[in-house]
Amino acid sequence: MAPNDEFIREVDEEYRRDQLTQIWNRYNGVIIGIAILIVAAVGGWRYWEHYQQTQSQAAAAQYEDALKLSREEKSKEAETALETLAKDGSTGYGLLARFRLAAELGRQNAENGASAYDALANDANVNPLWQDLARLRAAWLRIDSADPATLRPALERLAVPANAWRHSARELLGLSGLKAGDMDYAGRWFDQIAADRETPQSLRQRLSIYTALVAGGAVQVTQ
Repeated sequence: MAPNDEFIREVDEEYRRDQLTQIWNRYNGVIIGIAILIVAAVGGWRYWEHYQQTQSQAAAAQYEDALKLSREEKSKEAETALETLAKDGSTGYGLLARFRLAAELGRQNAENGASAYDALANDANVNPLWQDLARLRAAWLRIDSADPATLRPALERLAVPANAWRHSARELLGLSGLKAGDMDYAGRWFDQIAADRETPQSLRQRLSIYTALVAGGAVQVTQ
């Protein structure tokens, strides 16, 4: 390297060191403060992650305990455990517990379970996807007791091609037609099930029974 180049390089480095020294002397308090804030933010985030993980693990254990009580036919104890967990909005298990609680109530009394699903369907804090599932579950519980016509408006909104629950909604609509003796109505929904390429295989197997019932026509009751 030429002497002039070496001299220029040394002068340039010395200049940069002087600049850094001046910046440090002028802003060292700010720099230290920013560094502390960064460390605190990272530490706080790590603590929050750990807290969330701990909460989730505790909620999972509570949910498993509630399911165990349900399997052991200890319905009241299971409902109490689920009610406690359902009040916890910090994890996804709170919502899961509300759905399971509605199912437990439905085992004892269909309308009580359907009403619990109605509460989920009408809760603006619940994701629309899960609101629709709650509407569907409520309809399942009411299919044997309610006037079919009262179930149809909500189910028809779920039966559209883009809805994730369309297959079950169409099945329920078809069943509502069978219960009402309206074979044309039932047949229209069963046709949609047959035409949908994404219809689950289990539903296609049931469909053969439904279409046979439609073909047989309404049952005439004689005295």
